[in-house]
Amino acid sequence: MSDETSIRRAAVLGAGVMGAAIAAHLANAGVPTLLLDLPSDTPPDQDPDPRWRNRIAGAGLQKARKGRPAAFFSPQDAALVEIGNFEDDLARLAEADWVIEAVIENLEIKKELFAKLSEHLAPKAILSSNTSGLSVASLAAILPPELRPRFLGTHFFNPPRYLKLLELIPGPETDPEVFQRIATFGEASLGKGIVHAKDTPNFVANRIGCFTLFHAMNLMAEEGYSVQEVDYLTGPLIGRPKSATFRTADVVGLDTLLLVAQNSYHNLPDDPCRHLYQPPAFMEAMQENGWLGEKSGRGFYQKVGRGKDRQIRMIDPGSMDYVEQGKLEFPEIEQAKGEKGFAARLAKILASSGRGASFLWRNLADTFHYTASLIPEISDDVLQVDRAMRWGFGWKLGPFELWDALGFTEICSRMEAEGMELPAMVRQLLDSGRTSFYARIEHRPAFFDRQSAEYKSVPAHPRILSLQECRQSRGVILENAEASLVDLGDEVACLEFHSKMNTLGPGSIQMIQLSLDRVESEFRGLVIANEADHFSAGANLAMVLESIGKDDFQAVDDLVRLFQQTAQRIRFSSRPVVVAPRGMTLGGGCEISLAADARVAAAESYIGLPEVGAGVIPAGGGCKEMLKRLHQRLPELPHLDLGPFIQALFQVLGMAKISSSARMAQNLGFLAQGDGISMNGDYLLEDAKRRVLALDLQGYRPGRPLEDIRVAGRDGYAALQAAIYNMAAGGFATEYDQVVGGKLAFVLCGGDVSPGTRVSETYLLDLEHQAFLELCRDSRTQARMAHILKTGKPLRN
Repeated sequence: MSDETSIRRAAVLGAGVMGAAIAAHLANAGVPTLLLDLPSDTPPDQDPDPRWRNRIAGAGLQKARKGRPAAFFSPQDAALVEIGNFEDDLARLAEADWVIEAVIENLEIKKELFAKLSEHLAPKAILSSNTSGLSVASLAAILPPELRPRFLGTHFFNPPRYLKLLELIPGPETDPEVFQRIATFGEASLGKGIVHAKDTPNFVANRIGCFTLFHAMNLMAEEGYSVQEVDYLTGPLIGRPKSATFRTADVVGLDTLLLVAQNSYHNLPDDPCRHLYQPPAFMEAMQENGWLGEKSGRGFYQKVGRGKDRQIRMIDPGSMDYVEQGKLEFPEIEQAKGEKGFAARLAKILASSGRGASFLWRNLADTFHYTASLIPEISDDVLQVDRAMRWGFGWKLGPFELWDALGFTEICSRMEAEGMELPAMVRQLLDSGRTSFYARIEHRPAFFDRQSAEYKSVPAHPRILSLQECRQSRGVILENAEASLVDLGDEVACLEFHSKMNTLGPGSIQMIQLSLDRVESEFRGLVIANEADHFSAGANLAMVLESIGKDDFQAVDDLVRLFQQTAQRIRFSSRPVVVAPRGMTLGGGCEISLAADARVAAAESYIGLPEVGAGVIPAGGGCKEMLKRLHQRLPELPHLDLGPFIQALFQVLGMAKISSSARMAQNLGFLAQGDGISMNGDYLLEDAKRRVLALDLQGYRPGRPLEDIRVAGRDGYAALQAAIYNMAAGGFATEYDQVVGGKLAFVLCGGDVSPGTRVSETYLLDLEHQAFLELCRDSRTQARMAHILKTGKPLRN
């Protein structure tokens, strides 16, 4: 990124929840950021520190530091955020390339602040307002004429680190180059999905999202559905988050929600669905009672009791009492569960009769109709709208994508049969003879363009490489039920896992071996990646437990050996191998990553070796590889005490630490400091491919197995055993934790050898292998494995 387009420093005005979180994410991107808020009015008694004036900004930063989910990638990133106040530090805005105003949504307050800051901005600095609904044109009118070309609206979604959507709203005089500069930076450096929104109330995502929320609430009140039923019908069943309607409302807060409704009703005088923003009477009664959601302890749901007696009750709008949730009875939904894929199940439900089907049809049909009627008011094309709903609200498919998946013409026919007048754009599409909003033109995705009445190709992006498109354009080289080898072009291949949760069983391991054979003879290198939410949940634990149940320990032995050999093949391949972790990269998935020549990780990567929770230790090369990395980092001193370093490594593996980000994975040792991090997950595959090509161009040569890894030996093992004993004595470890921890300590210290002994990689792999098998024979490990497969949680036995 050139100096003209990069953002080297930023400032955020307003240290509330949103402002502090935006500042945190700028810091995640490596941008030094100034966070300002009002000065404190009165210093506390006997406080001589002049920094008291920055206490409001300081409190906002502190909340961001301590908040959950974490706003920062790592605690160290918080050092990039400086605090100040609107009176003493406005002159420092001259240092910033981008100033983001994020104060309360009040036009008069923003007007007052804009009047103060304008004179302090650098000549080329960009000013934006993080507004969720105020008119950008009205805000621009407040500014001096010379500043208006450098002003735009930027609507981050909360929490900014995790929600991908960034809506950009140009003002009447916004310079297109300024708009593009923020779009480029937001996408590449902040990892955002950019949607170009028009300057209309609630912009794109909130306009549709609020409609669906209030539509469901009003439909519940009209037809007598329960809170529990509505959340079931508006959650994962239709490709939406588990929080659905009322759990979302409890998180947001009923007071906030009713304010949104009030503002929407006021700002949308000509909207045909304006009446929906007058919520049911019981919600106003809830607000009067202070039942606002999670922040007040009760809202649409209330938690009662503790431990085994804990219940989550729901409000009964009729009695205003909190009642127990009952068994859901929707026979038509049960009958559709055999259909493959959520869209096929949903289509079958909609074609059925019953209370669930009736609710879903009315909610979805009205959502489809309303959304289509808003084009071109809120956006010029369906692509922008669908992206907004996927990226901002976590929908699996946007409204137009879902309409296609359920059958575009079938939905249209039913709407017309029920007396609904089709929106103009939908009628235009039908009249053109087309039968879907989306199509594929010459292997490229395309969408219906209202202005040309033709399909328009989704613009190709130089940093985004799609596995799906590579499959369709170049075909699949090798494939089995668990993995596929795909040609990415430029003589680079990609191995993609596609088993359940991308767990690694014999099929995946076989495909790694076969892929390496093919790549070494026909390609320049290999990427191991996929486009799922998670890279891999680890080795197939169910298969291991099944073999144990048959008393077939030879099968377990063979599987461990095969996994180790496969990891070593990756490491010593004659062609470069780059792994691209994203999401959960655990256990065996982490070991595959560790074995590669390099890694390019998505910023949101949760990497770790949590095997102790299943009663075993890492045995696919994980212990060996972590020890090898430690050895390579340490200085070659003759009498170096390895104990403290081994203890730190034992804490990572023995406490099953999993990184909360790629940055934290570097701190924990699962990623090397030289490994790449892609802020935008959409860039990951292309970035990994480029890393392969770079390694090849540099004259790649595979490494050789190390024979001289220093280990702590008996002394280190004794120290770790003492630490484990003390943890157990303090109630922090169970009796069997001591056993598993002891096995891990023995491997990490290199076994029964003298301190400072040099050992080979093969020796360490043998130690891993032996310890793993010994633990598998213990009934307590078997109980842990069974429990984690059943509940997803570790058993502390």
